[in-house]
Amino acid sequence: ALRTSYPTSSPFLTLHAVRQWNNVPFFTVPLARAHGKSFAHRSDLRQAKRIVVKLGSAVVTRGDECGLALGRLASIVEQVAMLQNQGREMMIVTSGAVAFGKQRLRHEILLSQSVRQALHSGQNQLKDMSLPVLEARACAAAGQSGLMALYEAMFTQYSTCTAQILVTNLDFHDDQKRRNLKSTLHELLRMNIVPIINTNDAVVPPPEPNSDLQGVNVISIKDNDSLAARLAVEMRADLLIALSDVEGLYDSPPGSDDAKFLDTFYPGDQHSITYGTKSRVGIGGMEAKVKAALWALQGGTSVVIANGTHPKVTGHVITDIVEGKKVGTFFSEVKPAGPTVEQQTEMARSAGRTLASFEPEQRSDIICALADLLTERKDQILSANKKDMEHAVSTGRLSPAMVKRLSLSSSKLNSLSIGLRQIAVSSQDSVGRVLRRTRVANNLELEQITVPIGVLLVIFESRPDCLPQVSALAIASGNALLLKGGKEAANTNRILHELAQEALSIHGVKDAIQLVSTREEVEDLCRLEKMIDLIIPRGSSQLVRDIQRAAKGIPVLGHSEGICHVYVDHEASVDKAIKIIRDSKCDYPAACNAMETLLVHRELLRTPLFDQLIDMLRTEHVKIHAGPKFASYLTFSPSEVKSLRTEYGDLECCIEVVDSMQEAVDHIHKYGSSHTDVIVTENEDTAEQFLQQLDSACVFWNASSRFADGYRFGLGAEVGISTARIHARGPVGLEGLLTTKWVLRGEGHTAADFSEQGSMTYLHENLPVARVLPGRKTTS
Repeated sequence: ALRTSYPTSSPFLTLHAVRQWNNVPFFTVPLARAHGKSFAHRSDLRQAKRIVVKLGSAVVTRGDECGLALGRLASIVEQVAMLQNQGREMMIVTSGAVAFGKQRLRHEILLSQSVRQALHSGQNQLKDMSLPVLEARACAAAGQSGLMALYEAMFTQYSTCTAQILVTNLDFHDDQKRRNLKSTLHELLRMNIVPIINTNDAVVPPPEPNSDLQGVNVISIKDNDSLAARLAVEMRADLLIALSDVEGLYDSPPGSDDAKFLDTFYPGDQHSITYGTKSRVGIGGMEAKVKAALWALQGGTSVVIANGTHPKVTGHVITDIVEGKKVGTFFSEVKPAGPTVEQQTEMARSAGRTLASFEPEQRSDIICALADLLTERKDQILSANKKDMEHAVSTGRLSPAMVKRLSLSSSKLNSLSIGLRQIAVSSQDSVGRVLRRTRVANNLELEQITVPIGVLLVIFESRPDCLPQVSALAIASGNALLLKGGKEAANTNRILHELAQEALSIHGVKDAIQLVSTREEVEDLCRLEKMIDLIIPRGSSQLVRDIQRAAKGIPVLGHSEGICHVYVDHEASVDKAIKIIRDSKCDYPAACNAMETLLVHRELLRTPLFDQLIDMLRTEHVKIHAGPKFASYLTFSPSEVKSLRTEYGDLECCIEVVDSMQEAVDHIHKYGSSHTDVIVTENEDTAEQFLQQLDSACVFWNASSRFADGYRFGLGAEVGISTARIHARGPVGLEGLLTTKWVLRGEGHTAADFSEQGSMTYLHENLPVARVLPGRKTTS
């Protein structure tokens, strides 16, 4: 190890490890900003260049408080080293010396006692050995060198150099020492070294009970929370990450019935917090952490308090915070003008319950009012949509397919209005419909009734027409709705959401539909498992896959891909085949129900039907990719397909050859996405076999794949197309947004009445069903 000497007035410092400076790759991150104000939003944390990571005692030590949590520490070191190698300046404020020293001293004492007892008392006395209470300062003195050696060994694995700095309160009260400390730290950071800082617990006096945070210029270094805050402000750090053994800040002690996690904390909210007991180790508690965090925030450093002990998140908690993900409690001086997404969800749920209790006619009134507004305010909607279109075209960030989805027109708005009126009619028989009635026993009747799912989260890209469709379906089914649209349609979505809330206002449930306009990341929304009951993604296959991965404990309804097939049988009609394939591929290539693979029976090759199909596709400017078997029949073939499982979403398709209907079915099962698949044939038996054997959500005979749509099915609209095997499947309309509950009406019945010794017997008679209106009993 290389030791570097510093002036005697500066804190004790030891420089560990020699770095091969010229051989270390760096990824430079543009991270320049003027210090003085903390970041206002989590997403801004990506800009943080200078970061202090504070590791609490509970993070560093094992559960028995004697020794270090090596695996946890190793994952933290890996994250710090990775951020350092991105060009950030990392500093660590660490606990753990006392625990490390306690383990070491206990071992030495046990060894010493065992030797003495073996010499004087015999082996039979070993079991009676007791350990004395170990003084913390002695433990710190014994543990400091071992703790630092461990950090050195771990960081060396990532070619990262470290330096140890031990400080006390006096180092901050003495101006010369404070200047020397800052100078030392700046020099280490300049040399790309990670300073590891700790209070010198071997000599530090006990904390004074009344000495605490007293303003911007004074802070008592009585624990590592206050030390980290002081260092962060002194060094003008952009971000302080304080890791402990709790998720973050709650408004009351975690574990209490009404404890609510605070994703973001504002300085004016201190009065609303009730603090609990301190951590199992260490001398700080959550109150100390909050005070230190607010002091650092006041000094211009952003702060996040998070859990560094959870085994599922420890390996990426620091990097997640720096990436702006919703982890822990973020301290911000800027309180948003509107409600948080959690508050929006609560508002929607409350209003949604009122909506679900309405008479069907009331929900129908709301939907019809929205349908009217779509045509009455057409000019406002199209004006907003024009702004979004112009911005999309000028930036060039959207593909042509996405730009087309973004566009609205008068005819599209008229179609939307018609579809909404269809939903209004179907809403008359949705919530409260009795599916089953059973007389369980005399005067004991059971009913199964349709009810709303609860709170729906619909995340959609580009397509603003999705907003009124989904809103109408949510209203009809009595569900609360949270909408997250893409920023490319922000203006259009805003006006459409205003119209939806205006329609809801006629019956006083404006808040039942909420548009998330804050900087919430999709992944963060997917973590609200206690507030959201179903997620419905509407967008690209990548969006759906990302949401399916991110959703923890929340069901996701949808499909990740729309790889739709059209199989042309050797007994197909030429006219029908050309007409169906043209419509399936060319009507709207970006749609999820557009054809992506054309399967052709081998006997059709080199026939007039096949030649006409190829000519039609070329005329429509469809780029053709040859499947392996098709390519083998051609001397000069189109580009061979890279994958038979490709969703092009454009004027492109794959052509492949099959020997039979059965081979077509097998191909679809292997390479399809269970969305929509079509057979073109005049042979009814062949068609029926295809329809029965294929297990896709939609299977068609002599009809375009573009019919896989809620509006075209007569559902009024759809929230999406599901390829799942349970709940809703295919185009999901009103029925797919309902679940059921069981209602049992008795007269003091007990299960014991039906036991062997009881006086009653089960009847289980099916009864005729009748509609249940909210708040009323059924009639037979």
